[in-house]
Amino acid sequence: MAAVSSMSLCTCCTPCSSSPSTSPLSSPSQNSVCFGAFRPVEKLSLIACNAGRSRVFAVTSDDEWGEDKVPPGRPEPLEESVPSAVGVATAVEEEEGSSVAELKRALVDSLCGTDRGLKASSDVRAEIVELISQLEAKNPTPAPTQALPLLNGKWILAYTSFSELFPLLAAGTLPLVKVGEISQFVDSNALTVENSVTFTGPLATTSFSTSATFEVRSPKRVQIKFEEGVIGTPQLTDSIEIPENVQVMGQNVDLKPVQGLLKSLQDAASSVARSLSGQPPLKFPIRTDRAQSWLLTTYLDSDLRISRGDGGSIFVLLKDGSELLEDL
Repeated sequence: MAAVSSMSLCTCCTPCSSSPSTSPLSSPSQNSVCFGAFRPVEKLSLIACNAGRSRVFAVTSDDEWGEDKVPPGRPEPLEESVPSAVGVATAVEEEEGSSVAELKRALVDSLCGTDRGLKASSDVRAEIVELISQLEAKNPTPAPTQALPLLNGKWILAYTSFSELFPLLAAGTLPLVKVGEISQFVDSNALTVENSVTFTGPLATTSFSTSATFEVRSPKRVQIKFEEGVIGTPQLTDSIEIPENVQVMGQNVDLKPVQGLLKSLQDAASSVARSLSGQPPLKFPIRTDRAQSWLLTTYLDSDLRISRGDGGSIFVLLKDGSELLEDL
């Protein structure tokens, strides 16, 4: 390939001559490329001059092939090949729904074995908080207090970082005592909330609940006022069995040597339980400085609810009957 000895840019108003006798480009040892601007109303034209020969490519429209022409060999686009706005929106919605479902499943998997947050390690808590943040960013109900029917019904507590509930959850680690379901029932018509927890022992099952009213303060926030506490009537278990051993402070304690003594205590406790079972529930008013609090619902759909309370506490609840409860 011949070496280029010189290149020049010119803005002359007339194209370079192609005559070998008059053009300075006639010398075979010199090559140049000229970009010439013709009249102001014309578009730029490219003049390629090489060894005394010049070719002019005129551009007369925005499309060098013409406004209504397609370049040779290039197939015309089919209407079906252009995705419609509706199709794109549908695809985005499907992908968004799939992403939310995967996040919900990952969150439930992270909650397994945490005993509603009581036994969660710092690493697991960090993972749960990250998944919650991602779900909150995809909240399908940006104004939960304007969708009160969706809040209606019974919700099961799956996780909390509320430290004041930990002593209650820790009761399940006591010998012969098990903390059962912790639930919340929301009545959006009456604007009331009832929190309930069940306890199961070797003799009977009982419950403790609190009733409250709430007021809507913003699209996400409600103000809750607790009014009454109720200790449920003990219900005798169908079969009373004393285990052979129990776990106390991480140690296995053998109860076989004291089975006879426990049997006598069991009979006495059973008599007391029968007498109590005929009594009405014990109700008492709640009159403390902490009788009121606020709650933000940051994620809400048909089977998952995430709320944040004062003090930064987090509550994850699953709708009663949700398939997600089967994995906990």
